[in-house]
Amino acid sequence: MSSSSSSSSSIWLLSSRKLKFFARIRRFLQSKAARKRCLSSSSDHSNMLPVKTNTNEEEDRVAVEKTGSELDGSMALQKSVKRLHFGSWEDKEMAAKAIGKLAKEDVKVRKLMAELGVINMLVSMVATEVAGRRLAAVKALIELADGTFTNKALMLEAGILSKLPKDIDAVDDQTRHEFAQLLLSLSSISNTHFSLAKTQVLRFLIGILESDSSIETKEICLVVVCNLSAVLENAGTLVSNGIVDTLLKLSSFKELSEKALAAQGHLVLTLMGKKAMEDSSMVPESLIEILTWEDKQKCQELSAYILMILAHQSSTQRDKMSKAGIVPVLLEVSLLGSPLAQKRAMKLLQWFKDERQAKMGPHSGPQTGRVGIGSPLHPREAQEGKTMMKNLVKQSLHKNMEMITQRANAAGDSSNLKSLVLSTSSKSLPY
Repeated sequence: MSSSSSSSSSIWLLSSRKLKFFARIRRFLQSKAARKRCLSSSSDHSNMLPVKTNTNEEEDRVAVEKTGSELDGSMALQKSVKRLHFGSWEDKEMAAKAIGKLAKEDVKVRKLMAELGVINMLVSMVATEVAGRRLAAVKALIELADGTFTNKALMLEAGILSKLPKDIDAVDDQTRHEFAQLLLSLSSISNTHFSLAKTQVLRFLIGILESDSSIETKEICLVVVCNLSAVLENAGTLVSNGIVDTLLKLSSFKELSEKALAAQGHLVLTLMGKKAMEDSSMVPESLIEILTWEDKQKCQELSAYILMILAHQSSTQRDKMSKAGIVPVLLEVSLLGSPLAQKRAMKLLQWFKDERQAKMGPHSGPQTGRVGIGSPLHPREAQEGKTMMKNLVKQSLHKNMEMITQRANAAGDSSNLKSLVLSTSSKSLPY
C-alpha cells in the first residue's frame, strides 16, 4: 500500500514539474509575441515596453532552463537507479558512473540515493572480478560517502570491508588508490562503534604500503593507519598484524616519514606498541637517523618524541641509544633544531647526564635502580668518566661550530657569524 502511494506521489510530482515547465515555455513564447507587437506600436511605448518585456523574457528563459535541468536531473537519477537495480551488468556499470557524477553535485542527492537502496547494490558490485565494473562502483561509493555519516554507516553495515581485494598484486594501482580513498573516508568514523581495525582491512593497507604502489596511494593508507591508531582500542589489532615494522621501514623515506611517525607516536603510548618498538631491530638507529634531517623539522620533533617515550624509565633503552651514538646528534638538535625539537633534545640530554651521574654516585636521574652508597666507584674511574664526557661535548660543539661557520661563510655575512657564535656559545647545556 505504501509503495503504491509513494509511486503515485512521485508520478504526481513529475507531472507537476512538467506542467510548470510547459507553462514557462508558453509564457516565454507569449512574451516574444508581445515584443513583436510592441515594436510596431508608437515610439513612446516602444521605448518603455521592450525593457519590461526583455526583463520578463530573461527571467522566463532562466526559469525554463532551471526547470528543464531539474527535470533532466530527476529523470537521469530515476533512470540510473532503475538500471542499477534491474539492468544487465553493463547497465549497472554505466549506472554506477552516472550515480557517481550525480552524487558529486549535491549532498541531498547522496542522501536520496541511500534511501533508494543504491549503496547495497554498489557494495555488491565491488566484489566483482571485472576491473572496470569494480572501479566504477568504488568511485560512486566515494562520492556517496562524502559529507554524510549515514551513508558511511550504511556502507559498513553492507559489508564493504569484506569486499576488499585479498591479493594486492592482482589489482592495478588506480584501483588500489580508489580503495584507499574510500577507506580514508570511512576511517573518519572509526572512533564510533563502527571499527575499521579488522584483520582484512589491515592486511589490505599493509599490502599496499609494502607494494610498489605510488607515493600518493601509500600516503593515503598511512593517514588511514594514523586515524585508526588514534583510537587506543585499536592498538592491539594494529600491533598484532605487524604494522609497527611496516611503519618503521616507511619512516626512512622522507616523503612518507611524517605520517608514519605520527602513527608510531600514537602506538608508542600503549604497552603493546611500546614493546613492539623496543623489540624491533630498527630501533633506535632509524629514529636517531631521522634526528639528523635538518630539512624535516616536523620529523625531527616526532622522532624525538618517540625516543623520549622509549627512554623514559628504561635504562636498557637509554643504553641502546647511547651505544648507537645519540648524544652528539641530540647536541646538534639542541643547537640547530626547531624550538620543540630543541626542548625534547635537551630533556633527553638531561636524562643521559643523570644516567652518567647515577653511575658515578647517588641517584639523580629517571633511572629506577639505585647505586649502593656503601660501594662507590673508584675516584680514578669517576674522573675518567668526567674527562670522557667533557671531550665528547667539546667534539660535538666543535663539529657544530664548524657547521655554523660554513653556513655563515656561504651567506657571506661575517657580522652575523660573530653574533651567531656568541649566542650559541652562551647557551646552557645539560653537561
